[in-house]
Amino acid sequence: MTTSSSWDMPLRTRLVVRAISRERGAISSLAAEEIPRMRAWAAPARPPYSWITGRVRRDVSIGATAFRARDGHSVGVRTYRPRRGGPGPLPVLVWLHGGGWVLGNTRSYDPICTAIAHAAGVLVLSVDYRLAPEFRAPQAALDCVDAVRWVTGSAPALGARPDGIGVAGDSAGANLSAVVTQVVRADGGADLAHQSLIYPAVDATMSQPSVAEHAGGAILTRADMDAFLGHYLGEGPDALERVDPLVSPLYAADLAALPPALVQTADLDPLRDDGAAYARALRDAGVEVELTNYPRVPHGFHSFPGATPVGRAARDELTRWIARHAHRPRVG
Repeated sequence: MTTSSSWDMPLRTRLVVRAISRERGAISSLAAEEIPRMRAWAAPARPPYSWITGRVRRDVSIGATAFRARDGHSVGVRTYRPRRGGPGPLPVLVWLHGGGWVLGNTRSYDPICTAIAHAAGVLVLSVDYRLAPEFRAPQAALDCVDAVRWVTGSAPALGARPDGIGVAGDSAGANLSAVVTQVVRADGGADLAHQSLIYPAVDATMSQPSVAEHAGGAILTRADMDAFLGHYLGEGPDALERVDPLVSPLYAADLAALPPALVQTADLDPLRDDGAAYARALRDAGVEVELTNYPRVPHGFHSFPGATPVGRAARDELTRWIARHAHRPRVG
């Protein structure tokens, strides 16, 4: 089905979005047994796929490590270290992938994570946090909080600086990034210098105007959002409320003293106004915020920058922001 918003996209964007949607199918009709297969998929790191996703940089070393979460579970981490700049300790960016807390994997983010590591001169650590429906909220958030605390405590072994740590992610990963900054500010255990939130999902009530405006939009629909949240929250007496800040960081009682934030949104995205509302709330609380809304692109456009006229600009803005804040001298 073609939606009105899809006609606002450039032709090459429409064609790629159509191919992605045909390959993936509707999230809202995804059977439970199909979820593991969809989680495992990643675009091959070769043309013609890399023309769309961006190339995986060969001047960045990709490795793997793990840490123990608070319940003893081993959480995998995919590592990206730029080869330039020598062996000295680097600032760290903790990357949290998207996928509605249900889908996604760390390998599929190799293009963007290697681009950040190279351009920003940081060690990128992509966290393989636990996913729903096997693990309901707030397990993903707890894994990600534990990840940034582990980075702080293990910095020398990682070849990392214990200061200059940032968090970033897209969609559900941006939700988790926002939650992490709030939890560690309140409870300690890590010193975060910056956050980058790419089309963040911060309001699980789905009451922002763009949710209705782009309910049938490309890549992400209102029905998809319902399905993802249904898997993530579950049902029963232990299910978190939709306004719980561990699910909807927009509803936190206090947003003061959070790290500087870059918020990037897509104009044809149901989550566009989530990002704008969170940026306003952060700014009202005295937090340094930069908000950029990219025109004529749908949700997820960072994952296919070669198919959009603004993909390169969005990645460049992201890497510049991370570099500027990761390498900023810290006081105290």
